[in-house]
Amino acid sequence: MATATLNYEPMVFNPKLGNEAPLTAIQEEILALKKERNALILAHNYQIDAIQRVADYVGDSLGLAYKAEEADTDCIVFCGVHFMAETAKIVNPNKPVLLPEMDAGCSLSDSCPAEKLAAYKEANPNVYVVAYINCSAGVKALSDVICTSGNAMKIVEKVPADRDILFVPDQNLGQWVSKQTGREMQLWPGSCYAHVLFTQQAIERLKLKFPDALVVAHPECVETVRDNADEVCSTEKMIGFCRDCDAEQIIVVTETGMIHRLQREIPEKTFIAGPTDTCACNDCRFMKMNTIEKLRDCLRDMSPQIEMPEDIRLKAYAPIKRMLEWSK
Repeated sequence: MATATLNYEPMVFNPKLGNEAPLTAIQEEILALKKERNALILAHNYQIDAIQRVADYVGDSLGLAYKAEEADTDCIVFCGVHFMAETAKIVNPNKPVLLPEMDAGCSLSDSCPAEKLAAYKEANPNVYVVAYINCSAGVKALSDVICTSGNAMKIVEKVPADRDILFVPDQNLGQWVSKQTGREMQLWPGSCYAHVLFTQQAIERLKLKFPDALVVAHPECVETVRDNADEVCSTEKMIGFCRDCDAEQIIVVTETGMIHRLQREIPEKTFIAGPTDTCACNDCRFMKMNTIEKLRDCLRDMSPQIEMPEDIRLKAYAPIKRMLEWSK
């Protein structure tokens, strides 16, 4: 165990008892605009609490993909990062898909440019590409099947045994899936800049202060963090683990926005943000580019909207559809 003490105050979210604060004027304005536009607001678990509270659905990438495909509203507003809004457009092309901040990108998606994957496939024609959903539409179009952190093991287990698997773009998730399934895979050298900042030594220091707390970690974390966690799972599965475990205190090793949802659904427990070596929490700078003001503005102006070439969309749809079918 680490013996060094924390050099920052832990970020502790105590039990959230009682009613939530009333919605602000801008949140009420968003709800009015949503009704006027007949819009569906989808928000990822890492969005700020103010956005989560006005969303129709808050969830992980898999749940959001299903909701986008099912949407029967006039438009979809996606509060997340760019590849997520692209996915919504791929599965529901006839509806406008709005993204409050078009520059909300993803370091993981950027680590696998489509042209480099195309070159790899040309050199390795037998490879079966399993792509984590955190990638661009161009990469999805080159893939055989898509997965999320919540269904990755199930997807990999369905890949034909005679095919060599290339897992893109997250090497940490891929390593974990390979270990869980026993299936050897080639791993693309990409990672989420936020999740690799979590370190085992930082978590050990926090555990000295909260010895009874359990640790739940996202599989995008590095191996030492995963191996020492009490549970490794997707953000959606964190809900069930935190609800069902006996612990009253839980250290949540993923992006801090997840704790807002945990508090709403499990208000009686205490959640502690997973720390890095230098900070008590870990926010994704891209996820946090969406603000409540930008959400209001995009609904008001019906802009900015996601657009992509139809040939890319069709090619990207096939592996996403395969994922949705395999995941049922």
